[in-house]
Amino acid sequence: MIVDKYNRVHNYLRISLTDNCNLRCFYCMPEEEYEFTAASKLMQKEEIEALSKIFVSLGVNKIRLTGGEPLVRKDAGEIIRSLSKLPIKLTITTNGSRLHEFVDILEESRVHSLNISLDTLQPEKFNLITRRDQFKQVYNNIQLLLKRNFHVKVNMVVMKGLNESEINDFVEWTKEQPVHVRFIEFMPFTGNRWTSNKVFTMQEMLEVIRKKYDVIRLQDEKHDTSKGYMVTGHQGTFAIISTMSANFCGDCNRLRLTADGKMKNCLFAEKETDLLSALRRGEDVIPLIHQNIRSKAKELGGQFTADFEHLHPEEIHNRSMITIGG
Repeated sequence: MIVDKYNRVHNYLRISLTDNCNLRCFYCMPEEEYEFTAASKLMQKEEIEALSKIFVSLGVNKIRLTGGEPLVRKDAGEIIRSLSKLPIKLTITTNGSRLHEFVDILEESRVHSLNISLDTLQPEKFNLITRRDQFKQVYNNIQLLLKRNFHVKVNMVVMKGLNESEINDFVEWTKEQPVHVRFIEFMPFTGNRWTSNKVFTMQEMLEVIRKKYDVIRLQDEKHDTSKGYMVTGHQGTFAIISTMSANFCGDCNRLRLTADGKMKNCLFAEKETDLLSALRRGEDVIPLIHQNIRSKAKELGGQFTADFEHLHPEEIHNRSMITIGG
């Protein structure tokens, strides 16, 4: 097992396949002229397989593929098929723009649940946020997955002054379709121009929703990062990921592997462990994994607290979101 000094067992691995993306969301990849990691420095298909098998041997039973946008990688389909053979639950987080090309592979590989990033239901605002005209494609692909009976979670990063006015539009979406919306508090990463006054908290979201709907609190599953709700009579649900105002670190079971093979024990961890270089040298990476997890902080990478109103983002030492993985 992979256990930290707070006795948290880690059995969920998030693997970034690439830091490349076909969208340009400002809170994730702030600069248009972004220099992507050279292909030779990325984990190759066989290396992803090898490291995944090692983590599975240590107790990991769930793997999520992320990016960047994982489906822009040329061998994404091969990687999905390969990892689907492991005794794990395989899932993926995507911006949804290329799902029509992969839906058959996902079905064949038993990937039944996906998280799709969508921060607005307004095409013009989608263009503003992503700097790309892809709203129709993403929305149509969500409809395609729903028709094919996938479990679809839609991730909406809520930013005050930008899209908080659409919260109830997303809740209304859950009425007629079995879509599961997840509202995410805006988090600070290198280069994303985060400020505390852009954070729309869980409490503020619930106040907005309860003005229009009677909501029911759902029973959360073990290790859930989101707090689930639904409106009576709605087919879908909604949940809130309250990283900034009410973190959920005490029950964390997540590990991260960046596209260039660095292990992070927390989304906000400053220190990383280079597993890929060790693997390429033929070294045993298992001691490195245990060493990394033993250094895990109690909460939020040890870099800040829930008092985010007084947080100075320039004091946080981390990567940009796109180089960590969603």
